[in-house]
Amino acid sequence: MQVHFHGAAGEVTGSMHLVEAAGRRILLDCGLIQGSRESEARNEHPFPFDPSTLDAVVLSHAHIDHVGRVPLLVKRGYRGPIYTQGASAELLPIMLLDTASLSESEAERANRYRRRGEPKAQPLFSAEDVHATLRQVQPLAYDQRMTILPGVDIALRDAGHILGSAIVELWADGRKLVFSGDLGPKGTPILRDPAVVKQADLLLMESTYGDRNHRDRPDTIRELGEIFEHAWRDRGNVLIPAFAVGRTQELLYWFARHWETWKLARWRVFLDSPMAAKVVAVYGRHHGLFDEDARRVWAQSPNPFRLPNLHVAETTQQSMAINQIENGAIIIAGSGMANGGRIQHHLRYNLGRRNAHIVFVGYQAEGTLGRRLVDGAQWVRIHGRDYRVNAQRHTVGGLSAHTDQQGLLEWYGHFQPAPPLVLVHGEDKAREALAGEIGERYGAPVELARPGMVLDV
Repeated sequence: MQVHFHGAAGEVTGSMHLVEAAGRRILLDCGLIQGSRESEARNEHPFPFDPSTLDAVVLSHAHIDHVGRVPLLVKRGYRGPIYTQGASAELLPIMLLDTASLSESEAERANRYRRRGEPKAQPLFSAEDVHATLRQVQPLAYDQRMTILPGVDIALRDAGHILGSAIVELWADGRKLVFSGDLGPKGTPILRDPAVVKQADLLLMESTYGDRNHRDRPDTIRELGEIFEHAWRDRGNVLIPAFAVGRTQELLYWFARHWETWKLARWRVFLDSPMAAKVVAVYGRHHGLFDEDARRVWAQSPNPFRLPNLHVAETTQQSMAINQIENGAIIIAGSGMANGGRIQHHLRYNLGRRNAHIVFVGYQAEGTLGRRLVDGAQWVRIHGRDYRVNAQRHTVGGLSAHTDQQGLLEWYGHFQPAPPLVLVHGEDKAREALAGEIGERYGAPVELARPGMVLDV
């Protein structure tokens, strides 16, 4: 068995790892690269392998940095099966069609301003490419080992990151490879804790927060309540850039749990994301994947997805109308890193207001607008225009969908014996810190994945 590292190898986005085993080629994830304009331009580059030579694709979960280039893979010749957990299979069309729409809009915008003689911009892929991709998807259940190719078995275990997220176990050539995907923190609302895996000949593990620990969840929830109270006294709006899958649902869950203590009835709560509204419907169909507490909350009032003052902005006109509100609005909108989507329009109207509050509840990758705001930028450019940042900024790390350093160490500690480890899906600072901790605590060999690196299992 050999593993070729082609994505999320020294960065957080663009997950993509090629496994060659039993005479077959299996691709783990095929994610979109996100961040700066230069980083995102790499999405258009040729794949470092011929897509038509792949025998299977296995997707750990439906976040776009893990699945966003799958339609491009199909567009360029892949015709085999695409395996993923059943809830992820339902989320894929929502995520991929949105990405296709954004790509088509960006190409159209670029062509409006292109100079004479410049080549016409093309979208990365189209809705037709997405529909072709979906015909190849084969949903799987958790905890069932199955043969996907002669001599190759896989099983998916709950990763506790978002609905349908999976740890991938792969057996071939008498060896076992485990790919963590993205691991959620223990005690995440709605979702179950990440499954324990005890044996591997090689482990590929994410390291997004390998150099830090999150705030305790009770402290985080208390901080959120304080932000809302402060914003209400300031007579301002609260803007929350949030991924359509995961953070949005958790936020609504906490809104329901703390409806009275946070005095949310006095606010107007806007979910400005047609995609997130569709995702909410998928969550509603998969109560069986929830933890016990979430199932109880769903039976109570108010239901997290049907808060009495929750307004879902489906149309562009409804989204634009929100920007006429100068105070008393909590606005949840994508994208989660503020690098596109409707949140940028709300930022344009609110960044200059000293009484506005911007709350970041997820990881902000290098080069994104969200990262620049978190890092304290005084001016930012949105849609070609510069905006002064007067708004108050808050980073609420305890709501991350990724587990922290302590969680990663604890999850790794269940393996007996401690397997060789390759750290993926993390920036070098985080990976180096985690590698040091694992080496000291467990004495296991640790590699930091680099693009083009090949390892024998």
